[in-house]
Order: sequence, then structure tokens, then C-alpha cells
Amino acid sequence: MIGLPRHHESRFDMLGLIFRLASLVCFAIALIAGVLDLTRSIADKALVLTPLHTDWLQYSPDSLALLREFVTTNLHPYLWSPVIETVLSVPTWAIFALFAVIFAMAVRSRRRRWQENFSA
Repeated sequence: MIGLPRHHESRFDMLGLIFRLASLVCFAIALIAGVLDLTRSIADKALVLTPLHTDWLQYSPDSLALLREFVTTNLHPYLWSPVIETVLSVPTWAIFALFAVIFAMAVRSRRRRWQENFSA
């Protein structure tokens, strides 16, 4: 990074490393969830898309209950019912794939446009 002291560059590098790691973990979870859905679809001979709510209840029901309690008491109760429940009904692989793309886009390096090579 041009114009920043050396100690600030390392902070940006560390944040980029954390975001890249988060992107990798989210992509791995999305891949695993997608393979599980694909396997279930082949076994059932029908399309199976497991919603995030079902997977979350299976692996950590207490944390889902804590999130619901936090949102309804500290934020707004209507935020849980239409908004978060809609997000929780989306397949697990799609949510984690979206998070992987968001984290990856946050740390991507901006390519130089060809017009910048000819500016004075």
C-alpha cells in the first residue's frame, strides 16, 4: 500500500488473511453441504435442498435458540419472523457459498485498468 507506514500495511495483510481464511472455511462448508444434499437427492430420487434452519437445529440447537432470543428481545421481534426466518429457509450450501464470495470479494486485489497505464 502506497502512502501508509509499514505498521499499517501489516494490519491490512492480517485482515486480508483472516478474510481469505473465512472465505475458505465458508467455501468448504458450502461444498460439504452441497455434496450432502446431492447424495440425499440421489438416494431419494428427488431434489433435496436442506435449509439452514434444519442443519443448524441438527448441529447446535442451543445457539439457534439464543440467537432467536437475542433478536426478539434486543432488536425487533419482526426482524426474526419475516427476515431471519426467510434466510434460514434457504439451503445451507447457498448461504455459505454467498458468504465465501463476499469474504473473497472483500480482499480481492483491484486490477489495473488498461486506461491507467496511459494516464499522465
